[in-house]
Amino acid sequence: MRTITRAVRHVRAASRLRERDNFLSSLSRRQTTLVNPVSVSTYRGSYIDEIGGYSQPIMISRTLCSPAARDTSGDVGKAGPLVEYERRIAAGELVDGDSCQVGTLRELQRLYDRLVESADACQLDRYAASDKSSRSRWLWSRFIPQFSYSPVKGLYLYGGVGTGKTMLMDLFFEQLPTSWRKKRIHFHDFMLNVHSRLQRHKGVTDPLEVVAGEISDESILLCLDEFMVTDVADALILNRLFGHLFTNGVVLVATSNRAPDNLYEGGLQRDLFLPFISTLKERCVVHEIGSLIDYRKMTSARQGFYFTGDMSSGHLKEKFHQLIGEQTATPQEVEVVMGRKLQVPLGANGCAYFPFKDLCDKPLGAADYFGLFKNFHTLALDGVPIFGLHNRTAAYR
Repeated sequence: MRTITRAVRHVRAASRLRERDNFLSSLSRRQTTLVNPVSVSTYRGSYIDEIGGYSQPIMISRTLCSPAARDTSGDVGKAGPLVEYERRIAAGELVDGDSCQVGTLRELQRLYDRLVESADACQLDRYAASDKSSRSRWLWSRFIPQFSYSPVKGLYLYGGVGTGKTMLMDLFFEQLPTSWRKKRIHFHDFMLNVHSRLQRHKGVTDPLEVVAGEISDESILLCLDEFMVTDVADALILNRLFGHLFTNGVVLVATSNRAPDNLYEGGLQRDLFLPFISTLKERCVVHEIGSLIDYRKMTSARQGFYFTGDMSSGHLKEKFHQLIGEQTATPQEVEVVMGRKLQVPLGANGCAYFPFKDLCDKPLGAADYFGLFKNFHTLALDGVPIFGLHNRTAAYR
């Protein structure tokens, strides 16, 4: 009897929330002419470009601005990554790639075509579903779990350094319609965001399910660059996180230097990570680029300096002072992630100076380095040693 009473209360609460939504929706229809176009475009930009915190004001903003017309002006002339690649080569914007790169583009074009054909089934277009159907789905999802794998499999690209993986992914992403729920982000940055969200949802029965729900609401198509698992905390949650994401209909496109079977090789408790590899191969087409060409060496490599010899430290400091100009370098402190601080020995004018041992011979990780280079664009690293088995951890950092 108690169970029935609780169920009735849930239904009544959901009904009241639905009535409130109907009121807000009718209010937005009556006041459509009062919506500020600037605020609408600002909301769209944050929705597409940020995978940041989910907040109630954004949902209210979406309700009030729902009648906004779809902007497809940027999609005119887009036919997919392979067509765009050929256009750029003809225009001299790209070097003609090898057969391996072209083969990868065919895979990306195949995925692009499948996504365009299945856009409605994948619910890629944020404007396609009406407010009423969205509220209906929300109501029923409170009582009946909604599981829906995407009808389109994703794509996992792997290959050696300099083979153009990132360029090819960017080419694919730029061709996607602007109205789609999509996100392109570096893998480490993505995982930092996941851990930050988990902190916010402490105390929830299954915080990973909540986080996956937030991410899939924002981005059905998720493009992750440089997929590389090195952290045991990441390794232990990936299978459950992506299990939730895939059942929410997320399509994954990823690039990596490693084949799926070689991810987190030699890592702690790797046996707990192995189910994720199976999940990844089940939900993604795996494609090896296979090119032996390092395209980085075909472009200008004179963007940095590497000093050797007895006077190397002096030359490095001299160059550092040239870069900071008239500013004075002082010790600085930057916040890297979740309140943690990183001490910078010397910094000025966007340039940071570190002895190698302070930056790479201490227990720092991707979160620290991402935080550092959100504050500095140039690094002077002094005293890089000869690497071997005795300092391979520092070499990896």
